[in-house]
Amino acid sequence: MHTHHVYNHGRESQRNIGIAFLLNAVFVVIEIVGGLMTNSIAILSDAVHDLGDSLTLGLSWILEKRSGKESNSKYTYGYKRLSLVGALMNAVVLMVGSGFIIANAVPRIFSPEPIEAKGMIFLAVLGILINGAAVIRLKRGTKIAERVVTLHLLEDVLGWVAVLFVSIILLFVDIPVLDPILSLLITAFVLKNIIQNFGQIIKIFLQAVPEGYDISNIESRILKLHPMVKEIHGTKLWTLDGDSNIMTSHLSLQNEPGINELVNLKRSVKNTLHEMGIDDVTIEIEPIDNCSNTFFRYGHK
Repeated sequence: MHTHHVYNHGRESQRNIGIAFLLNAVFVVIEIVGGLMTNSIAILSDAVHDLGDSLTLGLSWILEKRSGKESNSKYTYGYKRLSLVGALMNAVVLMVGSGFIIANAVPRIFSPEPIEAKGMIFLAVLGILINGAAVIRLKRGTKIAERVVTLHLLEDVLGWVAVLFVSIILLFVDIPVLDPILSLLITAFVLKNIIQNFGQIIKIFLQAVPEGYDISNIESRILKLHPMVKEIHGTKLWTLDGDSNIMTSHLSLQNEPGINELVNLKRSVKNTLHEMGIDDVTIEIEPIDNCSNTFFRYGHK
């Protein structure tokens, strides 16, 4: 049942990124046409930026689909981390893009360029609707790849909100410097969030304990499952992709249990950890005096 949930979650993630990719790609075409019609360099520059977004979204879509492949003798954990690779690449592209925006916005503060306000309003509203729909779709997901892609689109939504705001003001007052100022504020917000996600990606690659988990708390819960469990040590907990969690640990028992006791203990530990969101568990069960070792493996396919 849990496997079925993970499978459906993976399919939903693929669908979310795929829809976001299609929406973004279509809007790139609209931006190019709109930029040429309004003779707006700002629109055309944003179209180039969105084209880069579309390429990275397409890459995320492909990697997310491949990440659902079954494990094999060469990749025993499967391909789940491919989606993490896509998230890392998207984070890098977005940080580079943010640097490009900053580099172009700063000079415009000192040398503001005229903006065609009327033509921009229509495109701004359309940009908010299209990119906003993609953001809402991706906000349903929990995988880190979806969160990073969401930031791509959120940057576009906020950018178009700024364009709409500036365009409306410029219909009445000629203050073109508002455009680069708002661009810098938006970029700073997006950059802050992408750096936080980048840090989470690095932690996953370093196999850090997933966010929201505490090893001592987990060990305490397992100790309370059965009176024969006297000690827990060597616990390791990490995540493959920010969504699928894995744990290994050693349980020391006071005496040699019967087969029924071992089966019940195994079931209790498995159920408890699955309820906590830990998908794959390897437990080494050993006597308290370490005279012998018995190994048990439980997870799910």
